[in-house]
Parts: sequence; structure tokens; C-alpha cells
Amino acid sequence: MKYRRNRVQGGTFFFTVVTANRAPVFSSPAVVDCLRTSFSSVMERFPFEIDAMVVLPDHVHSIWTLPEGDHDFSRRWRLIKTGFTKGAKDIPGLPLGVDGSLWQKRFWEHTILDGQDFERHVDYIHFNPVKHGYVARASDWPYSSFHRYVREGVLQRDWAVDEDLLVGVGRE
Repeated sequence: MKYRRNRVQGGTFFFTVVTANRAPVFSSPAVVDCLRTSFSSVMERFPFEIDAMVVLPDHVHSIWTLPEGDHDFSRRWRLIKTGFTKGAKDIPGLPLGVDGSLWQKRFWEHTILDGQDFERHVDYIHFNPVKHGYVARASDWPYSSFHRYVREGVLQRDWAVDEDLLVGVGRE
């Protein structure tokens, strides 16, 4: 079966990209920095805007807006994944998939339909570390565009707090 992707010129897209076997590849700052380097390198050659993003141990969610007249997010993901894999090869202890890869072969994408859809997906991205139980507050997860949204006054620092997870945790 041939998979078809929605090719919208200058579109905005939500993505989920998962590591091979859901291995916790992004469990250290050095590995996340390597991913940032790969993103930066690709963005220099093939520009796009990262509207929102979160990096969790075994997957990445992001929203991108492509330039007018451009629909090729697949090339960008291929280059990001390849660049990361090459850059991370010297980092000891990275869990490889059965085929020696760090990534699942495919990724999931959704074309953002309107402003409400955009906001819903941004919220999903920023809440994801809380949803998975990594932190009690979105503000506690370091690898998220949530911090940019707070700096820009779009979200409050106390947005997305799981009160149940805060029980027994020192409150600020």
C-alpha cells in the first residue's frame, strides 16, 4: 500500500516522530542538543518555522509552517533524522532498533485546518510531558516550546498542572 501525504504549499502541519522500538533515545541533554543541531542544519538549507515542539524520551511532537510555495516536509524530516543519527553515532549508550536505526521508518502528520485546530495541537504538545507523567507541570519539562510561549506572554507559567502529581512534591 502506498502512503499518501497531504501536500499543502506553505501549510502548517502537526507531526509525531517516534524512536525505534520507542527506545528512550532523548534521555540526556547531549542527545537533545544533537537533535537541535540537526534541526538547525536542515533549517538553514530548507527553511521552515517551528510553531511548537516537545522532545520526550521516545518521541517528538512538533508543528511546522512551511514557506509559501513549499510542501516538502518529508525531505526535511528525512534530513533531520539522518543528520541526527550521524551526529549521535559517537554518543555512547544510544539504544538502536533491530535494524540499527534510532528512528521508526515513518512519521505521523496532520494538516492544521484552522486556528482552533492549531491551538488544540499546541496545547497537546505542551501538555504531553504531563500526560505521560514525566512532570507535574508543563513548565517543569525542559525540552518544550512551552517556555517560549510563557516568555512571549501567550501562556502562564502555571498552565497545565496535574494536581495529583503534585501531591508530596514541594510546591513553589
